[in-house]
Amino acid sequence: MRKSVLGALKVVARVRYWLVAQLVFALLAIARLLPARQAIMVGAELGQLLGPISGRHGLVLENLRLAFPEKSEAEIRDIARKSWRSLFRLGAEYAYLESLIDYDPEQPGEGLIEVKGEEIFRRLHDRNESCIFFSAHTGNFELLTVCAATYGLDVTALFRPPNNPYVAKRLLAARRTAMGHLVPSKAGAAWGLARALDKGGSVGVLVDQKFDRGVPGTFFGRPVKTNPLLPKLARQYDVPVYPARCVRLPGGRFRVELEEAIELPRNEQGEIDINASAQLLNDIVERWVREYPDQWLWAHRRWAIREASRSRSTGKKKAG
Repeated sequence: MRKSVLGALKVVARVRYWLVAQLVFALLAIARLLPARQAIMVGAELGQLLGPISGRHGLVLENLRLAFPEKSEAEIRDIARKSWRSLFRLGAEYAYLESLIDYDPEQPGEGLIEVKGEEIFRRLHDRNESCIFFSAHTGNFELLTVCAATYGLDVTALFRPPNNPYVAKRLLAARRTAMGHLVPSKAGAAWGLARALDKGGSVGVLVDQKFDRGVPGTFFGRPVKTNPLLPKLARQYDVPVYPARCVRLPGGRFRVELEEAIELPRNEQGEIDINASAQLLNDIVERWVREYPDQWLWAHRRWAIREASRSRSTGKKKAG
């Protein structure tokens, strides 16, 4: 009986995923009928309209309240609304990845993308240097590896597929077309990145997602678990680690910002300290998010909200 119920639930889940995927594909097909900038702006308007009535809006608001307890409710809701605009814009931009990738290192400032720190890209290329880039879900984070490729850098990026298997398959195909080497974030992903470093290439990692088996730390002053993969790779391969992010600019433009390599903390034995390094990554991402809070992906569970809420409720009962 139990197996039958579980089987039925799986079928229902797959049907729901399929229906959602067809809606997403239809919207992307419609978007392709419009000029790129117009379609992307329509996506932003849809985000502002549909995001606040979606099931994830409560999570977005709770995340923002946890991160910015000093902000008013009006400020929180304004950031949430703008973050939905950014997220839906990102979805629309997938339909035009090829046309967005108009950056030419020999003519900076001519296209939709500008690069701050391009001398670092050139230096890495000239020295044929292997490294690790890390970023966060800010702006259109997909453009980072694209820009690196325009400087002749061979970057393998860690990719976390969406939960929807139909959307994930289509998305992975689109990203491979535009971005080259991708390693899905699942069992064995570390080996894929390690192989890239073994071959003298570089890797890119998004470091701002919840990881249940991660090392403890804080983000916006609250407990989180962080994936230790990047510090472990840096310890094993002794390669420099560069922070990089994408910032949305007015007029549908973008700025890719590459910062100088950071010095990861080391322990008494002189080895990279995994926990302290993971915390440093959190601190850098927090700095980015505080600067442009509406450009970060608030619709995912970075904190253990349910546990925190349960603790607060328990505390109230005990106090009473």
